[in-house]
Amino acid sequence: MKDEALKDIPKPESIESPVVDEDVKSQLPEPKGWRILVAMPKPEEKTDGGIIKASSTVKDEELSNICGYVLKLGDECYNDPNRFPSGAWCQKGDWVLFRAYSGTRIKMYGQEFRLINDDTVEAVVDDPTGVVRA
Repeated sequence: MKDEALKDIPKPESIESPVVDEDVKSQLPEPKGWRILVAMPKPEEKTDGGIIKASSTVKDEELSNICGYVLKLGDECYNDPNRFPSGAWCQKGDWVLFRAYSGTRIKMYGQEFRLINDDTVEAVVDDPTGVVRA
C-alpha cells in the first residue's frame, strides 16, 4: 500500500516540512514489529537574527533532534498489554518527542527519517515549533 502520509505533514512556520515526491514515498521503508517511522524536520540554517549557522552546527542539530512526525507504525506497535496497559502512546500523524540520537537514521533525497522503537516515545506535542533540545 502506498503511504500518502507525507503530503499531510503539518507545516509549522518555523519547521521546514519534507518535500517528497511520489517516487520517494513509494520507497519509504515499511516499519516492522514494534518500530515507528518518523520524518525529521530539517534544521534551520540561519539564526532568528539572520546569521548563517556553520554546517557543523546544522549537522549537530540534525543528529541530536528530539522531535519527529509519525508516518507509519509497525504491526506490533503497542500490542503488548503488559507493557502498554493504557494503550498506544502515539498514532500516525502525531509529533512525538524521543531521546536525542535515538533510532536508525535514514536519509532519502535530502530528507531524514528515523526508525524508533514504540517504547522510545516520551511525549506527544501539538506544535513542535518551540521544541529544542536543552
